[in-house]
Amino acid sequence: MRIFHPDDYLTQPWKNGGGVTHEIAREDLDGALFWRLSIAEVASDGPFSSFPGLARILTVIDGAGLHLHTPEGRIDALPLTPAAFSGETPVDCRLIGGKVHDFNVIYDPRRLSARVRRPETGVTDCAAGPGRFYACLALATGVSVDGVTLPRCGLAEFEHGRVFCPAGIAALLVSFMPPV
Repeated sequence: MRIFHPDDYLTQPWKNGGGVTHEIAREDLDGALFWRLSIAEVASDGPFSSFPGLARILTVIDGAGLHLHTPEGRIDALPLTPAAFSGETPVDCRLIGGKVHDFNVIYDPRRLSARVRRPETGVTDCAAGPGRFYACLALATGVSVDGVTLPRCGLAEFEHGRVFCPAGIAALLVSFMPPV
C-alpha cells in the first residue's frame, strides 16, 4: 500500500492554462500516460483540457457542481456523483454556484478500465484479482485502509484490502481493472 499526503501533491497549471491541478499519483507505460489521479481547482467558466485517447471520470468533491457542455449534450457534474466522459470530448465548463474542487481519474481505456464510487458506511472489501488495484481518497478524517487512517484529502493506493468509512464521512473509491 502506498499513502499519498496532500502536502506532497504536485501542483501544476492545467494543460490548457485555464486552472490549477494537484497531481496525486500517476503511472506512465511505454512513454504514455497509463493512469493519473488529481484534484483540480475550478474557479471560473471555460474549456477543459483535452486528453486524446484517454478516458476521464470527474467527481466534484467541494462546491455546488459543474455543467459540462459537450457536442453530445450537457453533463451535470454534481457533488460526489462521478461523471464519465472521453478525454478528447470538447468540454466547456459552467460553474453552478461558485468555485469547485473536483477529483479526476484519467486513464487509457485500451489498457485499463476504471470505476469511481463512494464506499459503503462501515467496511468495504476490495478483492484481489489479476490486473486489479484500488485507490481511496478520504474527503474527511476517519477513513482508513487496512487499519491505516488517511489524512483529509489523503489517498491510499493498494492491490486489495478493507476500506473503513464511518457514517457521515465521505470518501471515494476507485477500482482499476483490465479493460472489459
